[in-house]
Amino acid sequence: MSALLRSREGHAKVGMVELFFDLVFVFAVTQLSHALAADLSLGNALRVGLMICAVWWVWVYTAWATNWLDPETGSVRAMLFALMLVGLIMSAAIPHAFAAAGLVFAAAHVAMQLGRTLFVLWAVRRDRPLFLNFVRILFWLSAAAPFWLLGGLAEGWPRFALWMVALAIEYASPAMYFRTPWLGRSTTGDWTVEGAHMAERCGLFIIIALGESLLMTGATYSGIDYADIGTHAAFFLGFASAVTMWWLYFDIGAEQGARHISASGDPGRMARAGYTYLHLPITAGIILSAVADEVVLHHPHGEGTGLAEMLVILGGPLLFLAGNAAFKGIVLGWWPLSHRVGIGILGALVVVSVFVAPVVLSALSTAVLVVVAVWENRSIGHRRHS
Repeated sequence: MSALLRSREGHAKVGMVELFFDLVFVFAVTQLSHALAADLSLGNALRVGLMICAVWWVWVYTAWATNWLDPETGSVRAMLFALMLVGLIMSAAIPHAFAAAGLVFAAAHVAMQLGRTLFVLWAVRRDRPLFLNFVRILFWLSAAAPFWLLGGLAEGWPRFALWMVALAIEYASPAMYFRTPWLGRSTTGDWTVEGAHMAERCGLFIIIALGESLLMTGATYSGIDYADIGTHAAFFLGFASAVTMWWLYFDIGAEQGARHISASGDPGRMARAGYTYLHLPITAGIILSAVADEVVLHHPHGEGTGLAEMLVILGGPLLFLAGNAAFKGIVLGWWPLSHRVGIGILGALVVVSVFVAPVVLSALSTAVLVVVAVWENRSIGHRRHS
């Protein structure tokens, strides 16, 4: 076994260098939130949604890599530091990714995806199943790279279309088991992940997103009119929403997920579905909720809520609940009834939104999250503790 690979004896703990690496993505999530808050139009929402997918994919592929590689070795640390530098450049380009910095964003994304994969190929060269798996990954990422770079050179909607093609290739590849000409496809048995490490890494990214939500709420609150009671209400609602989302994810889902993947006979399959794919809507929901908090803080009052404001105020909790429900469906074997009812109520609040002020709609959506959290804790949580 290569000296760069982790020992598979016991739980592979998350290293300090991995946490240091994640700091770049605190900046990325902040950039994404501000980019959407600055313009709630449909076109900008689609553009920011694309970048959220791109940023998440870079991060989760690195989490997979460090599940196998030992971050305490000098070479792996150097690789992570190099990724941090390029990731910082990619994050800085986010506000102008669909303007002058398009090629910078695309080139940074490609450099991170291909550079990390080439390093892992070198590190696992003596482990044939892993080596072949990463050869297949390199094939798929290389197929997406021209579309990223051509999109960076294009302008307007052609850039968006080319980057959507690139994302489709990258996102389809795990579902296709990285099927590659002459090499066939990988199997989930080849993805010998250490389940507890993968669960912990994804949980830490959720903390990043929730922390950014609180920072965004606090920063906005510090710079606006303190005489308005609606502003104070919006601030406390933003805090309550973040705490409740933490509760919904970590009280039952994260713990049960870690147990389930650690005990699974096929952890690679769960890591692909439960963590690689389903943590994206959870993260996107938190980012959208952070944007909603800023919107409500700036404009708590009004005769009814506009379409764009309604979509972020209700869309964030809805995405978060849907992602959580699907994730817990893998862990528990069914989608919790509490989450399904919560999703239904959030959908029904679309009708109510035209009659109430943004701060009232925010209060209603937060109340839905609280009810779902209490319901789940009293049902599934009670059985778990018993």
